[in-house]
Amino acid sequence: MKGIESLLAMPAAALAVFLAACAATPPGPTASVKAELAPTGTLRVAVFTGNPVLGTRDKATGEVGGTTATMGRALAESAGVPAKIIEYTAIAKLVEDAKTGEWDIAAVAFDPARRSVVDFAPPHIVVDLTFLVAPGSTIGSVAEADRAGVAIAAARGAATTLYLQREFKQAQIVQAENEPAAFNLLKEGKAQVYAQNRTMLLGLADSLPGARVLEDRFSAAEMSIALPKGRPAALAYVSAFVGQSKKSGTVQRAIETAKLRGVRVAP
Repeated sequence: MKGIESLLAMPAAALAVFLAACAATPPGPTASVKAELAPTGTLRVAVFTGNPVLGTRDKATGEVGGTTATMGRALAESAGVPAKIIEYTAIAKLVEDAKTGEWDIAAVAFDPARRSVVDFAPPHIVVDLTFLVAPGSTIGSVAEADRAGVAIAAARGAATTLYLQREFKQAQIVQAENEPAAFNLLKEGKAQVYAQNRTMLLGLADSLPGARVLEDRFSAAEMSIALPKGRPAALAYVSAFVGQSKKSGTVQRAIETAKLRGVRVAP
């Protein structure tokens, strides 16, 4: 009774935060699940800082933050283990390192081609995939980009690149080693469009006068927490955590804290 009275005495805003935190935290993992989730005793969270939807590095402090770091720290807290943030600047390298267990969780866009390397929890964030069009180009839609003679800049191993390689039949996909290099292909006139998520492209358009982001999209990226293959118990725990985090508003708050445009919580 005393505990109920204490809850009732809380201000409404504080009570809402308390209840949301409870809803976002699944039951603590068993010792075997914890060992599978964080085999070193620390949850190693891989953060790709080449995509602001997933992560960023503060230029002044060097701190790595963003939605992946926020979700990773919350997951570590729920599991009762410390978190270690590991920065990656190339998505292909991040995915490759799953094979050798360099990290325990990451957030990447779901793509069937990655299932041979990682297992996915349900998506927690969705963002449109579209094109940034070079200044002076007349391309006005996604359909107009898939034509002979059009060069599309994309980062090697990115979900955008994997999709375009499967679905686009006429345009040439020009791959760069990372996202900044892919953007440079557009700036240097070596590509007419650059493929990435809408949030990232809106920010880049601000830095390139005359460039514009197309209104339509060629797909949508479902950002999901990924684990190295062969950790089924940890995957089940993470999946439950993601589901409760979406319901409680934790994911929405992570999006708002990162000040992301064009991003929404996955259904």
